[in-house]
Amino acid sequence: MRIKFSPLYLFLLVLVLMVSGGLLLVGGKGSENKVVVVVPQDPDYLDPHQASAAGTYEMMFNVYEGLLKPTPEGGLSPAIADSYSISQDGLTYTFILRKGVKFHHGKEVTADDVKFSLERLMGTHTGKPLSPFFEKVKTIETPDSRRVIIKLKEVDASLLSNLTVAIVPQDNLNLNTHPIGTGPFRFVEYRPGQRLIIEKFKDYWEPKLPLVDKVEFRIIPDREAALIALKTGAVDIYPRIDNERIEELGDGFCHLQGMQNLVQVMAMNLKRKPFNDLRVRQAINYAVNVDEIIQMAAFGFGTKLGSGFSPAMSMFYEPGLEELYPNNVEKAKKLLAEAGYKDGFRTTISVPSNYSFHVDTAQIIVEQLKKVGIEARIELVEWAVWLQRIYKGRDYEMTITGLAGKLDPLPVLIRYTSDYPNNFFNYSNPEFDILNRQAAAESDQKKRAVLYKKAQRILAEEAAAVFIMDPHYTVAFKENIAGYKMYPLYIQDMSTVYVTE
Repeated sequence: MRIKFSPLYLFLLVLVLMVSGGLLLVGGKGSENKVVVVVPQDPDYLDPHQASAAGTYEMMFNVYEGLLKPTPEGGLSPAIADSYSISQDGLTYTFILRKGVKFHHGKEVTADDVKFSLERLMGTHTGKPLSPFFEKVKTIETPDSRRVIIKLKEVDASLLSNLTVAIVPQDNLNLNTHPIGTGPFRFVEYRPGQRLIIEKFKDYWEPKLPLVDKVEFRIIPDREAALIALKTGAVDIYPRIDNERIEELGDGFCHLQGMQNLVQVMAMNLKRKPFNDLRVRQAINYAVNVDEIIQMAAFGFGTKLGSGFSPAMSMFYEPGLEELYPNNVEKAKKLLAEAGYKDGFRTTISVPSNYSFHVDTAQIIVEQLKKVGIEARIELVEWAVWLQRIYKGRDYEMTITGLAGKLDPLPVLIRYTSDYPNNFFNYSNPEFDILNRQAAAESDQKKRAVLYKKAQRILAEEAAAVFIMDPHYTVAFKENIAGYKMYPLYIQDMSTVYVTE
């Protein structure tokens, strides 16, 4: 016998089953409290000591922690370390580890894990350092399971900010396939081109965090597709949404905005002609109209730059350099003629295809360069290829990218030092190198600021790149999302995010 039920009956039956089964949930995502975040790129490595892409750190910030961790205000707070002290001569740092901190596979963190992690970065046992930021470390001692003593060869004013680097377990050598950290979320799954999933770590040392059960970073390179996903409810948070699209969202959405401490640059390969000629680089700086780029690509939501720092690092920022190369077509033509390029030249601007903002910027610059006789074509490059061929291999003529800000000025300007492995600009200046070494060894922050400001001026006067802007960071989210925090770093901290009813 066939039994028919009325629509009302069926609705009530489903409702009862949902409630009794614990499935009636906030945001319609089932009993699991889940948040979906748009990101435009795949991670380069899941191993935090091998990764170099800011987009990787953006996601894996939630999985890995260091002895210290960044704060939204740009400071540092204890993480795996509960406290620390510095000797009077600035050469010995003693860290006391927090009790009961566990890795995601259940093992408690010990001083030996910290020693292993830092020595792995230093290349102590391989002879191949994974980071240039621990060269001044002389020894790492572990007198007991909760004490780590770092002794330096010389004063390193940036050491604390570099100790936000991930601490990993010494018994796991497969971090690129099985990431294990101590963060508020544990790694679950990564499907290239699709998603990276993390879930709440129930034994996290800060018991009140995180506030959601699961986070999915959905990889959507196309910004129109990302916007549609937000509008239709497929995703909850859209970081770095185009500013001009905010008004399209209407009711049911909120947004936050601010400087993101990022430097958008057009790099020139200084070991290739004609970019090895200062006059050519200066001509290009005069030809590029940054104000126009900010209005057209960022719709006015950007801070004009003149060197390698954003004003977000206010203490170390040298103001005024952004006016060193006012848009001047005639002056650009004159400099090109002096350099032997009266009729201009042809070049290629290689741009990572997943960053539409940089692609838009390139399109504007192509038109600006035409006015001085430079014919530039745009080459769209997949992100993984860009990282390997251009960033690491330095095989390009010109490229546009964003350099993520840091908590300390050293890792920002070290990118231009002659011996830095990832100095993809191929910039080299002995005076600049000396200033950076002096600043790194200077414990007085005001004196450090003076040195870094001199270094910035050298970069600007030598036209080491075309420094464009710090694009204002706008994040849009559904109105039932709360607790989102903005940082002066390229990260998505999901530990405080929650879904309201």
